[in-house]
Amino acid sequence: MRVVAGLSGGVDSAVAALLLKRAGHDVSGMFMQNWEDDPADAGTGCRADEDRKDALAVCARLDIAFHPRTFAREYRERVFAHFIDEYRAGRTPNPDVLCNREIKFRTFLDAARELGAEKIATGHYARVEHADGRWKLLRAADEDKDQTYFLHALDQEQLGAALFPLGELRKARVRAMAKEAGFAVHAKKDSTGICFIGERDFREFLSHYLPGQPGPLCTPEGETLGEHQGAMFYTPGQRSGLAIGGRAGARSEPWYVVGKNVATNTVYVSQGAENRWLMSNRLQAGPVHWIADAPPRLPFSCHAMTRYRQPMQACEIREDRDGKVEVHFVLPQRAVAAGQSVVFYAGHECLGGSVIQGTDAPHGDWS
Repeated sequence: MRVVAGLSGGVDSAVAALLLKRAGHDVSGMFMQNWEDDPADAGTGCRADEDRKDALAVCARLDIAFHPRTFAREYRERVFAHFIDEYRAGRTPNPDVLCNREIKFRTFLDAARELGAEKIATGHYARVEHADGRWKLLRAADEDKDQTYFLHALDQEQLGAALFPLGELRKARVRAMAKEAGFAVHAKKDSTGICFIGERDFREFLSHYLPGQPGPLCTPEGETLGEHQGAMFYTPGQRSGLAIGGRAGARSEPWYVVGKNVATNTVYVSQGAENRWLMSNRLQAGPVHWIADAPPRLPFSCHAMTRYRQPMQACEIREDRDGKVEVHFVLPQRAVAAGQSVVFYAGHECLGGSVIQGTDAPHGDWS
C-alpha cells in the first residue's frame, strides 16, 4: 500500500513511518509547515526549520522520499481566523481540533492523494477500525497519551483514509524504538501548547491581533480587586497572571478566574480551586458532529470529556432547541469553558463531539 506519513520532526511521527516501512508499505514522508510568522513576530514562534531538518533526517535514515509542503495560507484561513474570532467573542477555542479536521486530514490528505497515496498516517495516539459497515475511532492503548479528543471532528472519509501506527503502543516503547532505529529525535521533547505561539508569551502574542484594554477584576459579589489586561485573555479556572496579592482579612486560598463579560470588559475571580462559581452541572453545545453520521436517539447516556486528559465523566445528552444539545453530568464539572470541545465516548469508542457554548455556572453564559 502506498502511504504518505505526516512527519512533524518529532519522535512519534518518526516511529509511525518506521512501523509502516517495516510492515512492507510503500512509504514516503511529508513535512507540513502550517505557520509563517508575520514580520513583526519573525523568529519567535514555531521552530519550523529545525523540525523540517529533523523530519528530513528521519526520511534519510529510512531511505524514503521527503515531500516538504507549506499549508500556511490554508491554516490562516481555516484555523487561525476562527481562533481569533472566538477569542474576540470571549470564548476559549481549541485550534488543534480544527487543524486536524481542516489541515492534517483534509489539506494534507489531498496533497498525499496527488502523490498517489492510498492512505495517510500520523503519529497520533489513537486507533481506527472498520466494523458494522462504518469506521470507528477508538482510544489508544496508552490512555495517558490518547489523542482522540483532538480527532473527534473527523468524518467517515477521513477516518477511512487514516492510519495510526502508534495506537497499540505506549510512549516509552515508542522512544525505545526510535533510539534502536538510530533516530536523533528519540529524546526530543514533546511539543506542547499551541504550535503557532511556540515559546513566546501567549498574551503578548494575542495582543498583536486583539489589543487588550484594561478593565476591572472583580469578585462575583461586585468587589473590585484590581485591573486586568483585557477580558479576552482570561479563561475559567485560570490562576496565573491575576496579580492579586494578600488582602487583610481574606482567606489564604489562591484566586481563580470564574467568568468574564467581554461586553463590559470585566473579569470575575473567586478563591478556592473548586469554589461554587467554577462548577457546572450542565452545559449547552451544538451542533454535534457524530462520527458515525447517525446520531443516537436522545436522551442518551454516555461519558464525556470537556478538556484533554480529563477523566471520563458520566453524563446524559438531551435535546435542546436550534440544533443544540444539553449535556447533564452526574457530578459537577470544574472550569468548563465556552469555545472548548465536549467529546463523547461509549467505552473505548469516540462517538464525536461539539463546541461548548455555555454552562449553568453562575458566569457560564447559559443562553
